[in-house]
Amino acid sequence: MSQSQVSVKKQQELQQQYTNYKNNLQQLAQRIGDVEQEAEEHKLVLDTLKPLPESRKCFRMINGVLVERTVKDVMPALTTNSEGLKKVLEELLKQYKKQQEEMEKWK
Repeated sequence: MSQSQVSVKKQQELQQQYTNYKNNLQQLAQRIGDVEQEAEEHKLVLDTLKPLPESRKCFRMINGVLVERTVKDVMPALTTNSEGLKKVLEELLKQYKKQQEEMEKWK
């Protein structure tokens, strides 16, 4: 192979690596946005239910089925889900920063 063919091939490999880094960062950013939105929805529902009496009925979507519960039944599950989403969000942010640092080192 001539020197120019090796150079072109190397350039294509570098471009592919760069594209992979960018795509990974974009996917992580998308997942972070989704989790942030879901966490905000949980917070909104929790803030709405807090002042209500525990015996008041409310509805919750479980696997696509709307079920009737009381505020007392729903609050613990929502709190647990909300805390879990916060942990997932923290982990995704760590992954994003790590991926970004790897890309910067690679550059």
